[in-house]
Amino acid sequence: MAQRLKGERVRGERLKGERVVRMSVEQPLWRALTAYRVLTLLYALVLYVHGFDDYEHPLGAGAYMLVLTVWTALTVRMVSSAERCTLRFLVGDLTVAVVGILLTPLVDAHDRIAEGTPTLPSIWTAGAVLGFAVKGGWRWAAWASTVVCAANIIERGGFAQDAVHMLMLVWVASVAIGYVVEVARASERTLARALRIEAATRERERLARDIHDGVLQVLAMVQRRGAAIGGEAAELGRMAGEQEIALRTLISTGPATGPGVQDAAAPPAGSLPPAAGGPPAVSQALVAVAEAPAPDGADGGEPRDLLALLAPHAGSHVTLSGPGTPVPLPAPAATELAAAVGAALDNVRVHAGEGAHAWILVEDEPDAVTVTVRDDGPGIPEGRLADAEREGRLGVALSIRGRLRDLGGSAEWISAPGQGTEVELKVPRRPGVARRGETGR
Repeated sequence: MAQRLKGERVRGERLKGERVVRMSVEQPLWRALTAYRVLTLLYALVLYVHGFDDYEHPLGAGAYMLVLTVWTALTVRMVSSAERCTLRFLVGDLTVAVVGILLTPLVDAHDRIAEGTPTLPSIWTAGAVLGFAVKGGWRWAAWASTVVCAANIIERGGFAQDAVHMLMLVWVASVAIGYVVEVARASERTLARALRIEAATRERERLARDIHDGVLQVLAMVQRRGAAIGGEAAELGRMAGEQEIALRTLISTGPATGPGVQDAAAPPAGSLPPAAGGPPAVSQALVAVAEAPAPDGADGGEPRDLLALLAPHAGSHVTLSGPGTPVPLPAPAATELAAAVGAALDNVRVHAGEGAHAWILVEDEPDAVTVTVRDDGPGIPEGRLADAEREGRLGVALSIRGRLRDLGGSAEWISAPGQGTEVELKVPRRPGVARRGETGR
């Protein structure tokens, strides 16, 4: 058991070292807004140059265009992320746009304005409104759009049909974008929470496997030996049996949820639930598994030979067969696969008897490694595996299936009463770990 606890320290530390990649659905919107502001500034400058001779006060219009250009250049980084884009900046950006709209009647001819000539900032104004939409959602977008609409109505001197049409388009579009941003943020939070819960559940399953392969096996053995010896040992066996049931119940139930329960994403550092009614040594063992530092080279950088890990299982009742060359796998995958094979052999000893014979066959394929464990025991009745999982017996559910699932592999059982059991464990090869003899081809 001590060796298993020592080996499982690697996986506990590896989980702590996993990097969490933050995903942001709105970051592309900020990049698009940055590009939009620059492109629409260029468009506004082209319109100004093209209609330079038509302005009543071209120098006044030019002065505003200079201010607009400098403002856009100096604040280009302000719209690159939500952290930089503050409310103070957004108000200033909207002020620059509104001032440009209201200055248009002072520098341009009335006839041109009546014909629908664009305002000085032209469609650059929409960028200021979109900034409110991306930053604050549809409510901020509605407020900013209303201000722009009022400024355009004042600039046109009334409710011109074409102006109202364009203003309603801007208002509806900005509100819609703001709403989409709010929905995207809510979805992102939901996804992040689901990923955190999944990570916590996976860690719980890892700890459950550790307990099953170590503490539960020992308690079950003490219970059987105590009942066989009798006397005071029988009482010790009875107590061990009670602790086994309590511990199975603990690790087979999911984490509690509801008001007042701490988020599964952030459990207190170093805290683990003690076994219900169990001895303090069990909790201490779990803490050792979760907090022990990883040994050197345990990060999976160096492949390990699966055959070497399985060799200790070979004996008078276990036959190991495999290729004549090593079968390299990433260290975590090799360790987990070997542990799953060990769990399968434990099941053979427990359910088929000490005299049962088992055969281990290792197949090294180009895209996967397959390990088959076969025994000559009585076999497994149909539905027994599902019943065992419901009863809290997690040897198959976690120690075997759980390990293979975490590795992206599969575990299959072929059994019939009186014909033995065959367990096929298959793990896909990961890029960068070549079969022995293929390097350099």
